Amino acid sequence: MFPPPKRWSEKYRCALRGLAVAVRGEDSFWVHLPAAVVVIGLAAWLRVSAVEWLLLVLSIGVVWTAELFNTALEHLAKAVTREPNDHVGNALDVAAAAVLVAAGAAKVVGTVIFATRLFGW
Repeated sequence: MFPPPKRWSEKYRCALRGLAVAVRGEDSFWVHLPAAVVVIGLAAWLRVSAVEWLLLVLSIGVVWTAELFNTALEHLAKAVTREPNDHVGNALDVAAAAVLVAAGAAKVVGTVIFATRLFGW
């Protein structure tokens, strides 16, 4: 009735394939990837605290996770229908809003951490 459970190696292979599909297929990742590299480089240069590292890494992870869910919904929507559909459109807009909220929160976290280090605020 149900498919046999996947082995961990298969689960990781599928997850990494999904990440590759998202990164190769979505322009948004080519914005988030350099931003993450800049944040990591700046954090290393400024020698942020362990707690600040955790907040920055968590922020990056949340933005990437939101973008991955958004991408998954986009792929699913294309599989369901290519016709205009208000419900599908609303779902895609809500997913895009989730990315916007995550990115906005990450920007606040980064700004507070880096402004404190750079300008002594």
